[in-house]
Amino acid sequence: MIDFHCHSVFSDGELIPAEIWRRVKILGYSAIAITDHADHSNFEFIIKNLLKIKKSFQNLTPRLIAGIELTHVPPDLIPELIKEARKCGAEIVVVHGETIVEPVAEGTNLSAILGGADILAHPGLIKEEEVKLAVEKGVFLEISGRRGHCLANGHVAFLAKKYGANLVINSDAHSPSDLLTRELAFKIGLGAGLKSEEVEKIWEIAKKRFL
Repeated sequence: MIDFHCHSVFSDGELIPAEIWRRVKILGYSAIAITDHADHSNFEFIIKNLLKIKKSFQNLTPRLIAGIELTHVPPDLIPELIKEARKCGAEIVVVHGETIVEPVAEGTNLSAILGGADILAHPGLIKEEEVKLAVEKGVFLEISGRRGHCLANGHVAFLAKKYGANLVINSDAHSPSDLLTRELAFKIGLGAGLKSEEVEKIWEIAKKRFL
């Protein structure tokens, strides 16, 4: 089991990174990315501190990945902030996409894709042209396990299958109860309209790309 999108106390999560790591270890994870909400004010703080614990845990399983989720950043500023996050040491850059349950600025999905984010989280009613571009740029689209954000999973999965975009199933966990078992993550994939073999392939591709 892998998850490339969750939150700690460095943003609006409930747990410190070590407890997230411990809890997913018990769930049998092979890797977990902590990707706290960030903008220009705090991305350096988050990445710097995640890299500290990553260094301490580097020989342990599950693998701890230091990531970031750029959140509600004005679209025109997203590409440059993606670059800055990578320079700071972020191993995975997630962008908070145009979920239908938050007032995310129009154009965020496109800017995230053009800027080369690794994962576009909960992209809502993403446009076909944007999905095609995600394929070209190698950006993964998220199937979300989080309440509200998951409402557009079927739309995302349908277009991803139509155009060959890579998908990833993430929890977007903020609390212990949000963390997914492999069984539940599998059902979320099926609920989005994917076949069993397609869910398995999602995990295989994601492991090759991010691990």
